[in-house]
Amino acid sequence: MQHTAQPTSTPRFDWRALGWQFLFFWYFSGVTHLLIQLNGDAGFSGFRQATTMSILWLAPTLLWPAQTKRITAVLGLLLGSLSLLSFGYYLVYGQEFSQSVIFILFESNLREGSEYLVQYLSLGNAVAFAAYIAGACLIWRYKIRPAYAAQHWRPTLALLVLVSSVGYPFGKEFLATGDLHSARAHLEKRLEPAVPWQLLMGYAQYREQLHNMQNLLAQNQALPPLEGLKDISGNGPQTVVLVIGESTNRQRMSLYGYRRDTSPELQKRSAQLAVFDNVVTPRPYTIEALQQVLTFADQTHPNDYLTTPSVVNLMKQAGYKTYWVTNQQTITARNTMLTTFSQQADEQVYLNNNREQNSRQYDDDVLEPFAKALTDPAPRKFIVVHLLGTHMSYQYRYPQNYERFTDRQGAPAWVDNYELPTYNSYDNAVLFNDHVVAGLIERLDSGSNKGLLVYLSDHGEAVFDAPDDATLGRNEGRPTAPMYTVPFIVWRSAAWQSAHPRDFSSMLQRPYSSMNFIHTLADLSELRFDRFEPSKSLVNAGFVAQPLLIGNPEQPKNLIDFSLIKPKTAPTHVAQSN
Repeated sequence: MQHTAQPTSTPRFDWRALGWQFLFFWYFSGVTHLLIQLNGDAGFSGFRQATTMSILWLAPTLLWPAQTKRITAVLGLLLGSLSLLSFGYYLVYGQEFSQSVIFILFESNLREGSEYLVQYLSLGNAVAFAAYIAGACLIWRYKIRPAYAAQHWRPTLALLVLVSSVGYPFGKEFLATGDLHSARAHLEKRLEPAVPWQLLMGYAQYREQLHNMQNLLAQNQALPPLEGLKDISGNGPQTVVLVIGESTNRQRMSLYGYRRDTSPELQKRSAQLAVFDNVVTPRPYTIEALQQVLTFADQTHPNDYLTTPSVVNLMKQAGYKTYWVTNQQTITARNTMLTTFSQQADEQVYLNNNREQNSRQYDDDVLEPFAKALTDPAPRKFIVVHLLGTHMSYQYRYPQNYERFTDRQGAPAWVDNYELPTYNSYDNAVLFNDHVVAGLIERLDSGSNKGLLVYLSDHGEAVFDAPDDATLGRNEGRPTAPMYTVPFIVWRSAAWQSAHPRDFSSMLQRPYSSMNFIHTLADLSELRFDRFEPSKSLVNAGFVAQPLLIGNPEQPKNLIDFSLIKPKTAPTHVAQSN
């Protein structure tokens, strides 16, 4: 009998199978980001990057299709177990997992860590975890199968997956900058939203920024104390509060004469406030501005923040117990200096652990830890509250019930239909910021506290503020007034005014740069020391007006006096005093 050989052939490529494989790998990064999107808790970039980077895991299944079940099982166990932390963190806190969370976990003690874990053990979260795990298991059990490609195409397809997911963004950035470090950082930023890179890179960044912070703290701790420090008011119990705003242009506050009612709660207290209406910031960027605002650094000595005491050092030396409550991101490449300032305090409360600034994290979260700090039995307290304020993107800065401005009423005619939603959302953010600052004052005023509160913003923000200027945000190379004009408000309790009677009414329009703030805070707190300069205190009889220098101090020839910037709109302000 003659036998005929049966022809063999490679199974046809199964696109549907490849789609299910991608969905399986995407599941461990994408579900959390999808929840974030559906709830409007953050911008779209994290979801996009998590989706793009999930393509990476298709390379091994394309290369060895016969092992698809085993490969997906191993990778699924790895990615799934690591994704539980970020999924659970979102369930509890409504925030994306980041290196800031890692910082908080490692900086917390055992009791705080156990409290953190207990929050995960609620029945609702247990059900959510079970559903999440079941979803992944069902996809693997019933949908995962090989997507066979011809043998000679498999290495090419696997390479194409690697190039499209990681090679392209790395190469594009390298060709644009010629810098390997920049290209690597760009790739890491794209990988970071996806599992497991979220944890691996978060931990690596945590270690790097922690090292930088520890070096800065060591420098700070080695600084000699201020010489000749004395409290001319005595050493009685009192509380000094510094509220640092973010991106708030005073020209958009009705307290300063803006046409829309964006600061109603502060206006109700206007008789108790000293509202200074000619204060500007030296830099339109948070870190660069606060390096000067919080230390003896200024535009002519910009690096002195590394070699001189900060306001926290000053108040600690004066016998105050110090606290730092912040709703800013905690430990990122940009915010390490801020965290260093916070670590100088005796106690810290970190509220914002989001990976991106474009996330919902409302500033009223600071009210509870602030009230708790006020109950501390320490007789003398210095509390810094750092707000997220009106930082872009503005729609993430206020809850829905503060979305008051939704149409053209009160908006300038030059703002077109495309710009109007952004213009309105900034005013809504200013409105909510007013609520938070007023809430802090209310809590300080609720008892018999001998209290002083100072509120100022790090810098302003341009949001379509003039008919011939469509600027949105900040640009130091093209300065406009809204980027630099900041609110500066002082509130004093009745007990404080009785103990430290001072009349600020003749000082409210003094031209002043917040780079000299440390002298004003010392003056308000009745502190004196050898480095104190009355001419640089906004509230001192010896004040001397100086050029309001703005610009990059690393390029001294480009520094200009703010008074030379012609306002694009007529100034509107109403000076208030008490």
